Amino acid sequence: TMTSRKTVMRLLALAPAPLLESALQKDLPAVRARGCKLIRKPETGLIMARGRISGTGSPFNVGEVLVTRCAVSLTGGQTGYAWILGADSDHARDAALLDALWQDPECGPFLERELLPAMQKAVEEKRAARVKRAAGTRVNFFTMVRGED
Repeated sequence: TMTSRKTVMRLLALAPAPLLESALQKDLPAVRARGCKLIRKPETGLIMARGRISGTGSPFNVGEVLVTRCAVSLTGGQTGYAWILGADSDHARDAALLDALWQDPECGPFLERELLPAMQKAVEEKRAARVKRAAGTRVNFFTMVRGED
């Protein structure tokens, strides 16, 4: 069973760029035979990030976030899109291309089998490292009770 496109696009955006680049260097089935056209070349800009207190409160503007987006199409008709945090145009292009290839009947199962586990592992390792870094700055507050005898 194929992973949902939403999950794949999320992993493509969060996975390290070199992992995507190395996946495209491999001899993917039918990649050489298919042409790729940029619909929207990688472009970087700002978007407004919105948040909610406790996830349920009224929305408010947190601030602007730098993102890079890209869209590609394959000659087979598949269209790939990517939005990446930051200004990495190569990452955005590779993610959009892999999104399109994931939809291809020949390439999709190969990517599902070969790239998906590596992306899941890399994203989880990145998350775990972030949690560990944050734990190092943790402050434990405690209250001392003074006897009033």
